[in-house]
Formats: sequence, structure tokens, C-alpha cells
Amino acid sequence: MKIVAIGAHPDDIEIGIAGMTAQWTEAGVDVLYVDLTRAELSSNGDVVTRGIEAETADRVLGIRRINLGFPDRGLTGDTTQIEAIVRLIRSERPTHVLYPYGIDRHPDHGACARLVEEALFNAGIRKYMPDVPAYRPSSVYQYMINAHTTPDVCIDITGTIEQKLDALRAYASQFTPVDGVATPLTDAYLERVLARERHFGSLIGTAYAEGLMTSRPYVVHRAGELT
Repeated sequence: MKIVAIGAHPDDIEIGIAGMTAQWTEAGVDVLYVDLTRAELSSNGDVVTRGIEAETADRVLGIRRINLGFPDRGLTGDTTQIEAIVRLIRSERPTHVLYPYGIDRHPDHGACARLVEEALFNAGIRKYMPDVPAYRPSSVYQYMINAHTTPDVCIDITGTIEQKLDALRAYASQFTPVDGVATPLTDAYLERVLARERHFGSLIGTAYAEGLMTSRPYVVHRAGELT
């Protein structure tokens, strides 16, 4: 098992799946976070601060992280961006890829979703970029950032909710800035994420859960695997 999670900005992936990430890394699973931009246009903080905050979150979760350095608000889906993600997927060869759910108030999150979907399709085409062998991951899921819809899959994160919150608190420049401007992220955002995870937990009878969406049916190979 190997995970590649892709987001538009540092903190996006943590908002969506830090709880299940902590479960994976505790079990020894290799998890790579891929930030497409450095969030240089964020209303609060700066690139250097955001990078230091991301490193703190990395230590909390025990993950690897890379940043592809695409322009913030510039996820156009051009050939260069698609090829960079295709090369990443083919070189890492993850079993699971996760990226943002496309319906979101922030345009970059939707743009990230479309870009990753294009790259995932092209990654499996043998004659596309033939210098790197084609590859398709066995499963693909979308995580939620600002969206709050009924998930296709819920994962119990009761045991790792505090690690999720610690990873998010690392991004103080975004959620609790001292001299910042008001944004949706400064308006009790972490409390709202916690409330969402509590709601998702209520759907499956646990204290907290994270939700995933999928564009294809959830696979159960044997009836005995049903829960």
C-alpha cells in the first residue's frame, strides 16, 4: 500500500484526510503529500511561513511532502502541469491517489481536481510520455475541503482526531493569525471542520470520521468483506 495525496495548497490535504493519514503512517504506510502551489496569494501569511508550517504538520503526521511550485490561482491544466503530475504518478506508482472533491467554494480546489483527473487518465496511456512506463493506481478517491456533502465512504478517525487537529493548528498563519485579515479560514474554521467530522462519525456510529467521494463503485471482492 502506498498513498499519494494531492492538494492545491499546503493545508488542503490535512483538512480533508489528516486523520486517516495518521492511521496510515502509524501502520507504516508510505504517504506522500503533493502541494501543487506554495499558496503565495493567500491573504494571510507568506510562502516562507507556510512552508515552515507544512514541515511542522509533516512531523505531526509522519509524511513525506513535495511542492510542484505551480502558480497560485494558476492551475490552468496546461500540458506542462499535466505532464508533471503524470511523471509523479508514474514514478511513485501509488496504490491509492486522493485529491480534492471538485465542488468547492475555492476555484483552485476544483481546478486541482480537474487537473489530477486529466493526469490520472493520461498516466495510463502507454504512448503518452513513453519515456516513463504507464501506470494506473488501483483506487482513486476525492476528499472534502470546504464541501459538506454525504460521503460515499466514511473512515472512523476517532483515535487520530487529535493528530488531525494538531496538524491543522500548525497552520497558525491561516487559522489563527495574530495580525491577519478576516477570511473564511479565520472564522472558527477548525471548529467547523471538527463539527463536520463529528457529523460524518454520526453516520457510521463513531465519534469522528472523515468522508471520501468516489467516481466509481466501492469494490468488495468477497461477501465476507462487507461491514
